[in-house]
Formats: sequence, C-alpha cells, structure tokens
Amino acid sequence: MALAQSPRGPPGDPMTSLLITDIGELVTNDPQWASAGQSAGQSADVARLGLVRNAALVVEAGRVAWIGPASLAPQADSQRSVAGRAVIPGFVDSHTHLVFAGDRAGEFAARMAGTAYDGGGIATTVAATRGASDEELRALLTARMAELRRQGTTTVEIKSGYGLSMDDELRLLRLAAEVTPHVTFLGAHVVPTEYAADRAAYVDLVTGPMLAAVVEQGAAAYVDVFCEPRSAHAFTEEEARAILLAGRSAGLGLRVHGNQLGPGPGVRLACELGAVSVDHCTYLDSDDVAALAESGTVATLLPGVEFSTRHPYPDARRLLDAGVQVALATDCNPGTCYTSSMPFVIALAVRELRMTPAEALYAATAGSAATLGLRGRIAVGEPADLAVLDAPSHVHLAYRPGVPLASALLG
Repeated sequence: MALAQSPRGPPGDPMTSLLITDIGELVTNDPQWASAGQSAGQSADVARLGLVRNAALVVEAGRVAWIGPASLAPQADSQRSVAGRAVIPGFVDSHTHLVFAGDRAGEFAARMAGTAYDGGGIATTVAATRGASDEELRALLTARMAELRRQGTTTVEIKSGYGLSMDDELRLLRLAAEVTPHVTFLGAHVVPTEYAADRAAYVDLVTGPMLAAVVEQGAAAYVDVFCEPRSAHAFTEEEARAILLAGRSAGLGLRVHGNQLGPGPGVRLACELGAVSVDHCTYLDSDDVAALAESGTVATLLPGVEFSTRHPYPDARRLLDAGVQVALATDCNPGTCYTSSMPFVIALAVRELRMTPAEALYAATAGSAATLGLRGRIAVGEPADLAVLDAPSHVHLAYRPGVPLASALLG
C-alpha cells in the first residue's frame, strides 16, 4: 500500500516528527479513549478498544507524541495520509517457534488423513535444526520476521526448543535475541531421542547445566515447558514442576504449554506457580477455568493449532465470561501451525472461538502484550508500534479472512 508523504521544511532537514493523518478509525486500547466510548453507549468490548474516528497521531523519536482528531493535528516535520484506513496497535505474537530448519509438510498431510498428533514429530525438526548452520538459520529467521511484519505484527516472542542440547539451545536463543528482546528458553519442549531411556537425566540437564548456561549468558527472559502427560514425548506434572521451579529460582519468568492434547495438570500448575501465561488451553474443566480467573495467569489461545491438527477449538467464550484474561498468538512452528498470520488467528477466533471482532483484536494486541510486560496500546509516550489496515475498520480483519489487509506502518 503506497502512503503519501509530504515533507515540511527544506530538503536535507533531519526528520524528527511524523504526522500520520486521515485515519478513518484509530484503535488505541487506551482507557482514556475507552471511557469516552463507554459514555457514548458502545458495547463494552468495542469501548475497550478506545476508538478515535477521523483521527491523527504524531510520532517522534519512535514514540507516540500526540493523538486526537485530524482537524486539530499539530504541525510536524513530515506527514503521511492513510486515506481513511484504520490504524491499530501492531499485533503482539506472544508464542512462536521461529528458529528452525526444515518443514513437516508430510506430517501435516498425514494428520489430514487421520494420523493423530502426539508431539513426536518435533524430533524431525530437532534433527534438521541441529544440522543447519548459523547462517542458514539466521536467513530463515530473517525471512520469517519480514513475513510477520508484512502482516501487521510488530512485537514477537520466540522460543528455543529445537536444539535440546546445551550448545544448540544456546545457539537458538542467541539467534532469536538478534531479532527480539522477548526470548524464551524451551529446553523442555520434548525429551530428545538420545535421552528416551533416561528421562530423569534430561530433566537434570535442563534444570542444571543447561539452565545455568542460559542464565549466565542472559540468553532468555522466560522458561517454558510442554506439560502434557498424555504424550510420551512431553513432560509430566512432576517433571514440569521441577523445571519451572528451577527457572523461577534462577530469575526467569514462567510460561507453560498446557492442556493441548487433553485434560491435564498444565493449566493449574501454571496458575499455582504464577506463570505469566499458559498457552493452548484446549481442554479445560471448571477447576481450570476457576484457577485462571483467580490467578491472573493469561490464557493464550492458539486456534491455528486446532485448525492444523483437527483438535477441538478452545472455548474462549467460557473463559471471557469467567473474567479470564485471554491472549491470541500464532504458535508459528513447522509441525502444528505453520502460519505467521495474526489476522488469520483473529478470523479463527471470531468464527470458531466465538469471540467478537473487538475481543479478538484486543486479545491479539493488549492481551498478548500483557504476557510480555507490555501494554499493547497506542498512547502518548508509548512506542509507535503501529499497523495499518487496508480497510476502514478493525472488523474487516475477521470480515475478510485470508485477505492481506494488515501491515506494519513504520520501519
């Protein structure tokens, strides 16, 4: 999408401020504007988006410096018109596995023909990733990051988990840190094949020397574990607890893969230990929902996984009605969800998870941001992480599924 730009001042002047104007609908997620929307009689989910119509904003030094009606916009060093399009906070993809080599298209085809998913295919990606050079992995990661930005994602979390040895896990974390500050140590993705006969030894490695090296090098902000007792490849409640407690003692924040393949202890373990997020949440009982509502742990839903595995979709409506904070993310990975498209996830959330378009957008921005210690909103003083839609309103993200409407606005 071409954006008109008209500089103010003589050629060669350094650009210090940018006025983005003619915004048909500005989604701020800012309580200041949300209060105005509630007063105007908007539904609660729409009001929370903090919509400003016929808006403009000023960006200066990478941050938002002014927001308001376009008719009141101040002067700036340069100006762009988005010609009535909508501007939203950039999507926050808070669950990805972007550093890997190879693909598992054959596994996907087999699943579509009826083969069940149990996590075993991860070993295929581990082998391909271990065999790839840093240069190969970096090139693949760079291309995937560009793909994310073309679809409106401006902030991304990246997990390790396809190395599963000390050197390879540290390598993946180092590469991830080249493109994002939001890096998660997932040495406990599955038990690697060389430890299949001695699971305890691998847990000792993850909680001992591997974790110590991650912390010593400042390689990650979080530790994660795939807690799924129904899978022979993932980790039991006892194993997951040991891994999470070790990570917490080492100063890392906690994230959990839980309740993806069936009912299990992952969600309640995450809530008990104060994890910032528990991801998947496909199979929940009443106690799981109550624990999420009481704990403040965010339920990050990944409906692209259900699309790609034919598992039942999680019940977002039940979570939202119970007061649980919900986030949306892609889980971009080569096995169970090889998509980088947050708009696709939003469309699935509206169609299959029974979320409203406003709830889905909020979950894909402010909801996911909360799991990374961010706000995910457009407000004065906040980073100018913006996306523009080739559409007049946020509703089109679900209304026009599959159409490439979103892109990062700056950079």
